[in-house]
Amino acid sequence: MSANKDGVMVILSSPSGAGKTTLVKKISNLRNFKISISYTTRVPRANEVNGKDYFFINQNDFRNLINKDELLEHAKVFNNYYGTSKKKVFDLITNGKNVIFDIDWQGANQIKQKKLKYKLITFFIVPPSKKTLINRLSERENKNASVVEERMNNFKKDISHWNEYDYILINDNLEICTSEILKLIDAELKNIKTEINRNKIKEHIQKLII
Repeated sequence: MSANKDGVMVILSSPSGAGKTTLVKKISNLRNFKISISYTTRVPRANEVNGKDYFFINQNDFRNLINKDELLEHAKVFNNYYGTSKKKVFDLITNGKNVIFDIDWQGANQIKQKKLKYKLITFFIVPPSKKTLINRLSERENKNASVVEERMNNFKKDISHWNEYDYILINDNLEICTSEILKLIDAELKNIKTEINRNKIKEHIQKLII
């Protein structure tokens, strides 16, 4: 267990389009969590800002970060690489700042396997329906059918990792989902574990992958 002065680490993961990035930003604004800004080799979307949403770098620079062991976690997602700076995260946590991560199941597993001394709380976000997910992806990707299809093809694999997380929430309503996450974080900080109905979540996910 970390010392009292250290911050905590909160991970949000989800299939692409389930809303984790929006949730991370809301939680950061409401509770002053510091967002871990990832390095990525993908091209910025129209509304993204370098250094705010991601650090956009080329593949050679990304490989250098791996070779120098400067990444806490890294993963290849949809043919692009994503990774988290060890130094940036540890500097925040050791200065008492809580850090929230917007990363996929691969990165989450790498962080968990490191068994760091800091408190870690993990959340997996699930869409309310496949139709809602497709609509969200279509809106985000400017109705680019090939990109939406690629995301949906990977959906079944991504969502299969739901049971590896402390908490699983259905993001049907953004405000309600945000409130539920904050309540669970508050309980965890008081060392209170909240039981979730995993059978109910399993039934919901089985409907999504039909």
